[in-house]
Amino acid sequence: MFTRHRTEALFLKKTNQGETNQIFTVYTKDFGKLEVTAKAIRKIKSKLKSGAEIFYYSEIEFIQGKARKILTDAVLIKKFRQDLFQSQIAYQISQALDDLVKGEEEDIKIWNLAKETFAKLEQHPEIIYYYFFWNLLAILGYQPEIWRCVVCQRKLIPAHLYFSSVKGGIVCSDCSTQADKEIFPETIKILRIFFKKNWATLSKLKIDNQYKKSLAVISEDYFTHILKANTI
Repeated sequence: MFTRHRTEALFLKKTNQGETNQIFTVYTKDFGKLEVTAKAIRKIKSKLKSGAEIFYYSEIEFIQGKARKILTDAVLIKKFRQDLFQSQIAYQISQALDDLVKGEEEDIKIWNLAKETFAKLEQHPEIIYYYFFWNLLAILGYQPEIWRCVVCQRKLIPAHLYFSSVKGGIVCSDCSTQADKEIFPETIKILRIFFKKNWATLSKLKIDNQYKKSLAVISEDYFTHILKANTI
């Protein structure tokens, strides 16, 4: 007799399997990241269709089969996918969560962050990915040092500052030979606001294009560095 497990889940990714099945990557409240097989979901009369789709927040039920977890029920709670731009951001969030979180392990902090992020996707699409990305890194133990120079430990002075993925934070001008990406003081302020999770401030945040580019560059560089470090 198979044990049935029920939990809340965010649907992140899907791939087709055979003619009628799909494999979903989900992040769950009680079990962390899972892969579940939805059998015959591509058939017109499948009862799973209404609750199992990417960017759905659903209550699901699954059993452990011989080789895979099998999705047996999915009841939709909320759809998060919106317009094209918001969908692109949702894909970025899902990809970061899938790439950075390994194994099946409950983590209520990651669950709450993911749920909060998708809930705010419609209102804050331009900043929500970066808010999610940097706070996920903090939960996973990769929060960069953004208050003092990561090399000499002196308090940062708003001047010529740099970001080092290898060192794990901001580098002052005196230690700049140990970093290769200059960062605006305003970009550092944005990161600090993200980590404080102050939505009263975040909801009013207007980021100039130059600071958006700076944020994108250091985010991508740090993401790549962490992925490489975890595959060595």
